[in-house]
Order: sequence, then structure tokens, then C-alpha cells
Amino acid sequence: MLHYLEQAAAGKVAPRKAIVVRNVSRRTFLGTAAAGFAVAAFPKDALGFAKYEVGGSQMPHGLVYDPTVFVSIDSDGTVTIVAHRSEMGTGVRTSLPMVLADEMGADWDRVKIIQAEGDEPKYGNQDTDGSRSMRHHIQSMRQMGASVRFMLAIAAMQHFGIIDQPIEAVAEAFGASDDQFEVQGVTVGVHEVTNDATGEAVGFGELAEIAMLVPVPEFEQLNFKDESEFRYVGKGEIEPYDQHDITTGKAIYGADVDLPGMKVAVIARPPAVGAPLVSYDATAARSIAGVEDIAELPITVMPAKFAPLGGVAVIAAHTDAAIRGRDALEIEWGEGPHSNYNTEEFTAEMRETANAPGKVLRKEGDPEAAFAEAAKVFGREYSQAHMAHAPMEPPVAIADVKDGKAEIWAPVQSPFGTRQDIAAALELPIEDVTVHVTLLGGGFGRKSKCDFAIEAALLSRDVGAPVRVQWTREDDIHHSFFHTTSVERIEVALDDQDAVTGWRHNSVAPSILSTFAEDSGHQFFIESGMGHVDVPFEIPNMSIENGKAMAHTRIGWYRAVSNVPRAWAIQSFVAELADELGRDQKDLLIELIGSDRELDPPNQGFPDDYWNYGEVYQEYPITTARLKNVTELAAEKAGWGADLPAGSGLGIAAHRAFVTYVAVAARVDIVDGLITVPEMHIAVDCGFVANPERIRSQMEGAAVMGMTLALNSAITFQNGAAQQSNFYDYDIVRATNFPKVVHTHIVEHPFSVHAAGVGEPGVPPIAPAIANAVFNATGQRLRDLPIGTTVS
Repeated sequence: MLHYLEQAAAGKVAPRKAIVVRNVSRRTFLGTAAAGFAVAAFPKDALGFAKYEVGGSQMPHGLVYDPTVFVSIDSDGTVTIVAHRSEMGTGVRTSLPMVLADEMGADWDRVKIIQAEGDEPKYGNQDTDGSRSMRHHIQSMRQMGASVRFMLAIAAMQHFGIIDQPIEAVAEAFGASDDQFEVQGVTVGVHEVTNDATGEAVGFGELAEIAMLVPVPEFEQLNFKDESEFRYVGKGEIEPYDQHDITTGKAIYGADVDLPGMKVAVIARPPAVGAPLVSYDATAARSIAGVEDIAELPITVMPAKFAPLGGVAVIAAHTDAAIRGRDALEIEWGEGPHSNYNTEEFTAEMRETANAPGKVLRKEGDPEAAFAEAAKVFGREYSQAHMAHAPMEPPVAIADVKDGKAEIWAPVQSPFGTRQDIAAALELPIEDVTVHVTLLGGGFGRKSKCDFAIEAALLSRDVGAPVRVQWTREDDIHHSFFHTTSVERIEVALDDQDAVTGWRHNSVAPSILSTFAEDSGHQFFIESGMGHVDVPFEIPNMSIENGKAMAHTRIGWYRAVSNVPRAWAIQSFVAELADELGRDQKDLLIELIGSDRELDPPNQGFPDDYWNYGEVYQEYPITTARLKNVTELAAEKAGWGADLPAGSGLGIAAHRAFVTYVAVAARVDIVDGLITVPEMHIAVDCGFVANPERIRSQMEGAAVMGMTLALNSAITFQNGAAQQSNFYDYDIVRATNFPKVVHTHIVEHPFSVHAAGVGEPGVPPIAPAIANAVFNATGQRLRDLPIGTTVS
């Protein structure tokens, strides 16, 4: 996400490049004079999988396939694997290393995982967002695993005397040949290699030193495991690597880092973005025991990317003193460019804009004629409030800036981006900045924005000591990079047989791009590609539009981003249309999706800059059969069509996001007016499944977060300031009312069906499924998110 935003803001979105795979010789044997031994060439059709292009190749610093960067083996056999993505509960610190370990033949009980620092030139792209860690890196993990297995096998051949030349001669032969090499006479098992002739085995640890002298093989030289040979991949039996430390309190999160002489800083930030600091009196703050210093941070105005908001920092010996010192500050803030931002007025403006023609992003057929000739036009509008991410762990960062160098510890989703931004803020060479990534106590996109780490770096430089900047829950909710607010207007043209002949959808929402560049008021191609221009309905005439809405607070990406309001509107509307026409909701949804096909963007009016989540469309096309399949699967498992008692209802919704297809059937019971969700069935088709346990976990988390945003989540503004402060007025679902049982139904595929996103796609269909169930239980149609916790 970050990469595309920066590129779009700079007006230089680069064309895609294709991965080139060289042709492979099919000669059976190659005699290598330089080494004096014979090895067999490896035929390409036995590789195990065909390499395919993913969007990771186009990300900054791309993908790294060098196993010597990610894997080391100690003499005692311990295999250490580097995790280069940030762990925030998705299990990425387990799943990606697990793929590598399985492919190389490592025993998971002898694997140690270490976290990479922010270093993309070394590790490749590290932006942990966009539901793309497994999608982009499963191939590179398999390739590195197979490379290590190959290198160990060559080392074993030398160890057993199958190769009677020094390993240096083998390496020379590799460099001298354009052909490929095949392992002979040995079999790599679990953490050991066996001599096929004698049955003698040698462990990975004994081979490590020799193996690391073997050149890293090319992709075409590798023999990958058949899926039936996997011990861990696809099984869902591996416990998350950090689970024990997390549950026993040993895991290290941001606030757990403690440096000698460290100070704690808490910052009073402007109530409205860009509001100037007129004056402050710190007399009372300085009188509080433990308060040591007061410092100003410059006020910034949008667009400022991730620059801190600015304000007055209280630096103290401990957190309590810093918070009490900030509370004692007497501050006068002036009027800023967004101090007149008020939710009620702005929402009314968006509604007015949504009901007028918008900028046409996709036009298919003749929508004007379809609506002009319609027997009936049916339309509704839906809204969503701003939301804050509110991760369990508020933003926090530790910085130690001294002697012209900066060292940072922080729970960040983009460690190299953080390193770049801190280097720029401190005017240091990037080589003099180090970013250590701690575990993240939730992220949801908020911790892709490193303003809190920049604050710590600036204050450490100025104070001359290590500084931990600690955000409180109130800071987090008042000063987030908020999920956008929106109004979505949808209309259909119906003929005299009630067939849908035209579709018009005008989406009005402030854009994330306003954080990076001068605000045009219009959404950009990433946002429009999230369930808007790519609506998969088989309707002959379409007009997909975008109305203007200027941003008046910092807008950032939130779990599933613009898919949330789009799924909310479209799936709610389909259910309303079904009711209007006396149709079954699920049947009408299937009918609108239409025939089994792959959408053809160039010939269906899609914009030239259509964004398919950064993926090559031919590799990840919009396939309607998969969307229909998850819809039918969720409905079947939930018992769609069965009679329910009074006060109960079943609702359904389906959506494609991050190239994954998800459908949700939610049951709602109204208990004394309270909306409860005793059961959900979630059907997910995310291509090849590497770790089903984590997929189930992500769907269960999506159910909780989706129910939260459906019933509770609203940030409102008055005079530019967020009005909510903590969980008493920005509530989340609690143990007293949450999705009690979540059944996850995973559509299984072979590796040839590419792995897709998992972290975010479960969220968008939850809210409309709940709202549709509420309607079926009560007859009340709720169109504005959040819908509230009760119905009358």
C-alpha cells in the first residue's frame, strides 16, 4: 500500500515488468572436466511448480531468493530462519519460515526464528500490509528451502565420497557450466541426509560448513517437493512460534524495551490537524515529581505523509509522571485549516454529492439509455463513519540517537520505510539508522505509519538520551490516521420483468492520497479498485462514479481499506433489492454475479489504471465461479432457507478483496432489543493454503472486528477534533456480546492455484451480513455504519 501511495503521489506509477525464466537444457548428463565428476541435468517439467509472477517483484527492493540471507545452520543442527515481515497476530513469523523449513527438510523443533531489522536491500520488501506476505513470498520461501536442501545434498555427496573432489572444485564446476546439476546417491530426509547405497545418515549440522560453500543454485536446478511430501505446509498443526511467550508474558512488545538512562515522553498534540500552537505554560507540569524537561515539536499540516502532528512533549523519568505532566500543561491552540471540520455537516455534503453525477471511472454499455428507458429505478444510499484502528497496543517507540547514529525499537509494519523517514527527519545517512522490529500488539494498518517513531527519534536527539514515546489510548483514538468516511449511492434500472438492466454506483469519500499529496478530493486507483470499479455483476450497462470529498483529517488505510464501505453498500443493496422484488437474497446475489467467467477489464470499461491489488491480472483474474462457490458454501453450511424462530434472522454477503473470495452467512438473534450474533459461517477461497490454522484464526478475528465496526465504530468530529477518547465511547465488541461460534470453511486448492490474501478479506462481508440478518429478523433496514447495538 505504502509503495503505491508514494508512487501515485509523485505521479510516477511505473509499468509492470514480467519475470523472465530462462530456457533449460534437457541433456541427460553433463561431464564436468573442471571438477572431475558427473552430475545429471534436471528437466524443467519435473520442477514441482511453475514459477509465476506476483506483485512483490514490483515492490521496492522486490523479492530476495538468496537462502544465505535467510537461513543459517549451526554445527549442532539448529536452523535459524530470518522473519522479514512484522508479526501482529497473523502468524507470518510462523507461516513463511515454516514453508522454507518444510521445503528444505528441517525439523521444526530444531528451528529458531529471528526478526529482521529494517533492511530491504538485504531482505527485499518488508511492508507488512496489503494481505500479501504469503501471496508474495511463498514462492521465494519454497525456492530458498529447495536451494538449501540442494546445497546440503551436494555437501553430503562430497561427505560420502560420491563426489571425490574438494567442494571448491564443485563450486568451480558450477560456475563453469551453463547446465543444471542433479543430486545423485543421497536422499535428504528430516534434518539429515542419507547415503542411498549404505543407509548411513549425516545430520544437517555436520554438513553446514561444507554446504555453505556450495553456490546457490538457480531455480531451474531445483527439485521441489510434491505437495504430498509436505510435513507442515497445509496441515495447520504447527503452533504459532511466539504463542508460548505471548501467553506467558515473555514476548517483547514495543513498550517492553528498556534502555539504560531511558526517558519517557508523552505529547500534547493539536486537537485539529494543523492547528497552530499559540502559547503554553509548563509551570505546573515542571513541578510534578519525575518531570525532567519540556520540548516542542513543530506543527505540520497536510499533506505531510507520516510526519508527526507536532505539539508539546513532556519528558519524564517514568510514564506516570509524563502523563500527569502533560495533563498539567496549559495550552492555547489556534484555528487551523481544518478546525471547522464537523461530521454532521460534512456527511450532509457527501450525501448531496452522492446524489449528483460523479466522475465516471468505469462505463460499460449505455447506462444513460438503460436508466432513461427503465420501467422502474430503485436506489438507496449507505454511509460509514470514520474509524480508528485501536489496536490493543497503542503506538510506542524507543529511540537512542547519539554520535551521529540512531537506533530505533518499535512495533512497525514498514521497518525500512520507518528507517527511511527517520533518516530524513534527522538528516542522517540511512546507513546510520537501525530499526529493530518488536512484536506488534495489533496493527491493522495504523503501524504502517511511523509518526510515533519519528517523534521518539526527534526527542532523543534533542534530549541527548534514549526516549520512549508512549501514546495513550486517548492519543491513539484522537490522533489516528483514520479510516475514511463515505457515502455510497447505488441505483439500478429495472425492466418490466424486474430484470436489472443498469447499475450506477457513486462513491464519495476523502482519499488516502490526501496524506501524501495535494488533495484533489477524488479517490485514486487503489481505492477505486477495491470493490468499486471491479464489481463482478453481469449487468449490461454500468456507470461507476466517484464524487468529490476533501479530507479534513489524516486518512490512512485500515484493515481491508475501501473494501469495507463498498461491500457494506453493495451487499446491503442486493438484499434490499431482493426484498423489493420479492426474491431470495442469496439467489438474487448469485443471479447478479451471473455466468461462470473471468471478467475482461479492457473490454468491460475498466479504467486504464485499474488496480488488481498489485497483481498481474492473468495470474489473479476476477473469477465469478469462485465468488459464487463461496456464497453457496456459506449458505449451505448455515442452513440457508430453514425456518428460524421469531426475532432471529440469517443474512448473507460475499466479496472479493486482496484477490481472495469470502462469503459470510451470519445469524442474528434479537435478545431484549440487543443485536447478538450466536453463529457465523465464513467460506474463504484464498488459493493454495499453507497454514489453515492461521486462516481460521484470521477469519475469527475478522468476525470480531467486522462485528465491532458494524455495531460500534464511529469517530465523529467537531471543530476539527475527534470526539471519542477511549473504549467507553469508542466501543468494541466484548465478551458479553461477540460472534459466539465462527465456522470457517476453507476451499482447498493445489499449489497451482496461487496463494492469495488472508489478513484483510474476511472483514468486508461481515457488516452487511449482520445488517441483512437484522433486517430478516426485524424488518428494519439499517443503512449507516455503525448500525448500533440495539433495535426497537
